[in-house]
Amino acid sequence: MSESTLASKNRKRRKSSFREMLESVLIALFLFLLIRTFVVQAFRIPSPSMEETLLIGDFLFINKIEYGPQVPFTNYRLPGLRAPRQGDIIVFRYPGSGENGEPAVDYIKRCVAVGGQIVEIKGKELFVDGTLQLEPYVIHTSNINDPIRDNFGPLEVPEGHLFMMGDNRDNSADSRFWGTLPMDNVRGRAFVRYFSWEDNGRLWDKIQKKKVRWERILTPII
Repeated sequence: MSESTLASKNRKRRKSSFREMLESVLIALFLFLLIRTFVVQAFRIPSPSMEETLLIGDFLFINKIEYGPQVPFTNYRLPGLRAPRQGDIIVFRYPGSGENGEPAVDYIKRCVAVGGQIVEIKGKELFVDGTLQLEPYVIHTSNINDPIRDNFGPLEVPEGHLFMMGDNRDNSADSRFWGTLPMDNVRGRAFVRYFSWEDNGRLWDKIQKKKVRWERILTPII
């Protein structure tokens, strides 16, 4: 076999290997985007509004199949397994964000009422359809009774909307301030922490090694 023939075969072999590698990368990228869009998505807790349930530095997975994933660039949602209900912790697009070329901002809160239910807050206590809600996960960090934050309603949640509140009730920008959440804005339900580390945003914490919260890894979110 001549040297030119051997060199030609080697070039073809390299091109074939490169093509196979490129195809593998493209397939992996396609599957990643498909899963992220329609099945599960990662999310990181950026604020203390859901403490003590969720802490800054918690990393979560969001179930998109449960409520039905939204088809990208449309308002159409594929059929889901069930509708959101009271107690679900949901990641959603903050109302008004993602419009007019602005970036979409994702929030995470707990659903306390769904369409058709009546929400009322009296002196920090939540009532739904006139019944006081027992919420062992809720914390209050202020003794001040704020007329807007701690006394609200009554308000009937429109059909196709949700009323969202943070578990850290005195430090949460939620439906008490910006209104009910349209279902079109829902991303999915947070269901598990896959990682967690201490991160309060201070410069020293960025310099030193972060402490992993081993006890929170792979724990369900309720």
